[in-house]
Amino acid sequence: MVFGKNINSPQKGLNIIIVGCGKVGATLVEQLSREGHDITMIDQHPSRIQEITGQYDIMGITGNGASHSIQLEAGIEQADLLIAVTDSDELNLLCCIIAKQVGDDCATIARVRTPDYSIEVGYLREKLGLTMVINPELEAARETSRILFLPAALEVNSFAHGQADIIKFRIPENNILDGISIAELGQSITQDVLVCAVERDGEVTIPSGSFQLLAKDTVSFVVSRKKIHNFLKSIDIKTKQVKNTLIVGGGRSAYYLATHLIKMGIDVRIIERNTKRCEELSILLPKATIINGDGSDQDILNQENLKNIESFVPLTGIDEENIMLTLHARQISNAKVITKINRSVFKNVINSLDLGSVIYPRYITSEAIIAYVRAKKNSMDSNIETLYHMFDHRAEAIEFLVDEPSNVTDVPLMNLNLKENLLVCCIYRNGRVIIPGGQDCIRTGDAVMIVTTHTGFRDIADILKG
Repeated sequence: MVFGKNINSPQKGLNIIIVGCGKVGATLVEQLSREGHDITMIDQHPSRIQEITGQYDIMGITGNGASHSIQLEAGIEQADLLIAVTDSDELNLLCCIIAKQVGDDCATIARVRTPDYSIEVGYLREKLGLTMVINPELEAARETSRILFLPAALEVNSFAHGQADIIKFRIPENNILDGISIAELGQSITQDVLVCAVERDGEVTIPSGSFQLLAKDTVSFVVSRKKIHNFLKSIDIKTKQVKNTLIVGGGRSAYYLATHLIKMGIDVRIIERNTKRCEELSILLPKATIINGDGSDQDILNQENLKNIESFVPLTGIDEENIMLTLHARQISNAKVITKINRSVFKNVINSLDLGSVIYPRYITSEAIIAYVRAKKNSMDSNIETLYHMFDHRAEAIEFLVDEPSNVTDVPLMNLNLKENLLVCCIYRNGRVIIPGGQDCIRTGDAVMIVTTHTGFRDIADILKG
């Protein structure tokens, strides 16, 4: 059954087929349709297809996305990309295999979440011809572990092959940054960081040198990974990695996170109510302490010394329960708390709560895919390496690989006619992180990170006006 726009409507951008109309699929439709791509959605539930085609100008087909005939109906022979994000890893992989057989030039992306498959990503990509294999829980675990390494941060996003980070934190009361301008920060404290975005009273600003920072501002800055701790120490921000963490919920997310934290030398305790799963985790994670109990029970939390724990991560799989556990932990302890949220409904309400760091796995997934889509659409050799949405999608951080000379190369930044609300934040050249000034130039071979409130950039040349 087909829903939505006319199949013969003129194509805009890439021709993309998305299999699976769950949370990630819906997020991809929302963002990719906004960027002008021609999208066909496949799902076995007619109600989901009707709902999404009623919201967006896309075509919807009810059926099995791994079916040869369904893929032909969806236009796989003309498709540029198939993205399989159903709840089944096996179905996602099968969809991609069928697509590669039918559409010779069709790129394929599969969401794969099972740990057994995740350790074989390289093999799967090579043997099945997959363009990308993405695991939302694993990526969320990596982001969470980066924050626990730097607990003063609300978010930590890496680029330049892990050599630089965008750090987000809130300026405390009576901090040295309260009342200082961006120019004064570079002159009197350090030139090793660049403030790239500031949120104040719900408004996001790409600051100029005259912009004055204030207490309670939420600030994102770019810094070389080697210099993060020195900068935070210079502004009296605690930077020490946590020593222990308490996780509520023993699902895949907890397994991936615990694996990362144990490698970092962090003591891990997991509360899980299912006895059989506790036994499995005891075998999978012999260095972690597994507690069989209800993590939403205050008595159990007290027994596990929540009051004095250094970090707390609720991963129950139920957003409301994760939020309540976070609020409880912030009320009774000084723990660094990270909240995983799967849905984005009532986001304004969530943002008004003091939840500390919030992780959205589905946005992590969609950002990686959108970065690939923009690079694929781009006709020049320069392309996108990484992409992060900042401040609820009100700004973007994009890392470009500059493979060819263009209008932006070998010209001092001060002489480039850059768009408003945009900063060139970092240049990565020959293993060296450069926080650029006006005299610095972008060169062929560089990786360049920009932050902007504009959306849809696909090439480094997009930073220029006109």
